[in-house]
Amino acid sequence: MFLASRRRLRAEVLIVLGLSLGQSAVYSVVQLLDKMTRAPLADATSTLNRSQSTREYFDLTYQVLDIVFALVPVALVFYFLSTHSPGGREGGGGSAFARLGFNFARPGKDFLQGVGLAAAIGIPSLGLYAAGRALGITTAIVPSGLDAYWWTVPVLVLSAMRHAIVEEVIVVGYLMDRFGKFGWSMPVAIVVSSVLRGSYHLYQGFGPFIGNVVMGLLFAWIYTKTKRVMPLVIAHALLDIVAFVGFSLFGKAMGLG
Repeated sequence: MFLASRRRLRAEVLIVLGLSLGQSAVYSVVQLLDKMTRAPLADATSTLNRSQSTREYFDLTYQVLDIVFALVPVALVFYFLSTHSPGGREGGGGSAFARLGFNFARPGKDFLQGVGLAAAIGIPSLGLYAAGRALGITTAIVPSGLDAYWWTVPVLVLSAMRHAIVEEVIVVGYLMDRFGKFGWSMPVAIVVSSVLRGSYHLYQGFGPFIGNVVMGLLFAWIYTKTKRVMPLVIAHALLDIVAFVGFSLFGKAMGLG
């Protein structure tokens, strides 16, 4: 019965990853190979938050739909964490949101921790990007390819929140829970989670891969101490908001786009 439960959990993890960040990792590797076989990585560009239509309100519709449907695997994760396994109770008690620390139980402390993490990661990330560009192992990254409409900034903020929720809930909270039930040691679980995080950023080059692996190691380690993904979500969202919105508002004026 115990073996059947583990098999069911492995299948569950593969389904979740196949619908979300595992799929992104596969595409990212293919995109990296495509870019490397066309020209040096230093000459390539990676554009985030692409425009999907030249017609304003169709573009807005596509952007909102992308955000909404990207969160479906997160809903699936919470569904799986809330159900019973074939072998009995899932364990852990309480709601799935409480188990992962994805709630507002301690908003002030979570926010302060998130801001601190964002500050600690933000500046080194800029340095790593600059080093990667200088070494020719990182593509030019354009955080926003959206045209300037009244809805551009709100959509970029929602996009940042979407990325933060999807990545931290699935790659940290959910996978660390499931890897523990696989019987994996904590160091192995942290490393695998972190390498996955880096792999779906490979389309940006090897610099972002390394940077996101390091970020993943730190975030997963913090999660093992706090059992809360909310500070990680806040930190990730703040980093992306600054990058997305900052570029949209000031990037072209500063000659970055």
